[in-house]
Amino acid sequence: MQRVVSLRRFRRRRSVWRIWRSALPFLVLVIAVAGYSAFPSAGDSTSVAKPFALCGAPPHRDCVIDGDTFYFGRQSIRIADIDTPETRGARCALEAALGNRATHRLHALLNAGPFQFQAGARDADRYGRKLRTVIRDGRSLGGVLVAEGLARPWTGRRLPWCSS
Repeated sequence: MQRVVSLRRFRRRRSVWRIWRSALPFLVLVIAVAGYSAFPSAGDSTSVAKPFALCGAPPHRDCVIDGDTFYFGRQSIRIADIDTPETRGARCALEAALGNRATHRLHALLNAGPFQFQAGARDADRYGRKLRTVIRDGRSLGGVLVAEGLARPWTGRRLPWCSS
């Protein structure tokens, strides 16, 4: 049995489609704005202050992963000017202990007050993390970790933390 669609129903369906079609650009704009990241742009000098936790199970938001990586909102940030010991996959007990100290120190530094992001030559690394120098009162927080012996300046590649 064939179903016959009345002319009135056909016109009603067509008018509904026209409404959706005309509203589509507006809906795309609303979705784009809703998905807008609160992450400051590369040239933005706005100071930000948020409470940071130590990261646990995902999803990660406003938390510290390790001594040189944290989440600002949902965006992963890699501190561009330093290298810290690994906490996951540490190759020796010394690296694990230093990595743990660096993680807790970064946590304390981020929670100590407002800071700013400064972009470098590259915007992101191969893992999608934003590469930023984190600055408070004109001083790099990475530099603070280096001065305290919990990090070393970034040379472009990772160097071992364990002595052979």
